[in-house]
Amino acid sequence: MPMTAPDHARLFTPGTSFSYEDGLTGTISVVEVGELALPTGRVVACDPFVYLGSGEIEPFTAEAPPGRYAVQAAVATLVRPGAEPGPHPHTRVAAVCLTVRDAPAVSWELALLPGQDIAELGEDEFYGYGVDAGTGCFYDASADGAFPGTEDEEGAVWAAMETVGHGPGVFMAEGENSHNLAGFTSGWGDGAYPTWIGRDADGALTCFVTDFFVARV
Repeated sequence: MPMTAPDHARLFTPGTSFSYEDGLTGTISVVEVGELALPTGRVVACDPFVYLGSGEIEPFTAEAPPGRYAVQAAVATLVRPGAEPGPHPHTRVAAVCLTVRDAPAVSWELALLPGQDIAELGEDEFYGYGVDAGTGCFYDASADGAFPGTEDEEGAVWAAMETVGHGPGVFMAEGENSHNLAGFTSGWGDGAYPTWIGRDADGALTCFVTDFFVARV
């Protein structure tokens, strides 16, 4: 069967801890990324430094009601026992949640693009988006052309990314015509990562969650 969703409740609970077999431990904190504008409700997730503005990425088939929605990141602070502490904590973005409806999610499913079929996935397989520049994002499909210069390493997304510094790797970029983008570093870096859809007891969509495979909860 396809990969199962992570434990969202634990993943976004401050203080949740986990460990790796090599002794590395992590503790979760929840960071506010910002409020994302979804004028059409058609959500796109991708590596913005590779695909934003390319016209190559389609929005998920599941749509949110148009509006503005909070984006939060589950950030893991990692510690290796016995290691000398550095000047800055070692943090990684473990997952990011775009909350559409303030209700508990009781079921989870993979967010799909047009033409993708869950029945075609093998054991522990998933659909996800590729990351080649260590960064992911959420934005509305109508905003795809609102960030000129991204492909040339300039413009609003690059400027926003440069403000991250040593803090948690999250940022908001303001584009043209009131569009914006929620960006975040992608866990351990490049790879492919799934986005999950949560639904409440009535089947209504509650959130989109991208998991970067950092937290073992």
